[in-house]
Amino acid sequence: MHKGSCLCGAVTFEIEGELSAPDACHCSKCRKQSGHYFASTDVERGRLTVRGAENITWFQSSEKVWRGFCATCGSSLFWDPPHREWIAVAMGAFDGPTRTRLNKHIFVADKGDYYDIADGLPQNQQ
Repeated sequence: MHKGSCLCGAVTFEIEGELSAPDACHCSKCRKQSGHYFASTDVERGRLTVRGAENITWFQSSEKVWRGFCATCGSSLFWDPPHREWIAVAMGAFDGPTRTRLNKHIFVADKGDYYDIADGLPQNQQ
């Protein structure tokens, strides 16, 4: 079981089972939402339990994706493609160890010019 929350604790969540290896998205939308790049793990919807869902504000950032954040403290929590059987959960929102490691970087063609990616992981341009 993995647990997490937003900064103020108004939204908490639990995920049953192990986490899949997360990726780091460097697209301009993820950078604007998170303030840097957005690292997340994809979780089957049935394994995720959210408490305080009434405190989540959802923003439709494209025709296919909604982004969820705490309405009180602004913490970025979810990246939700409703047409998929999974939802992405922000790695920074987990409490304690996740027992997983970053797997790859995506949309690196859009990354900010103020940092380098030098960890040796695969980098997908798009």
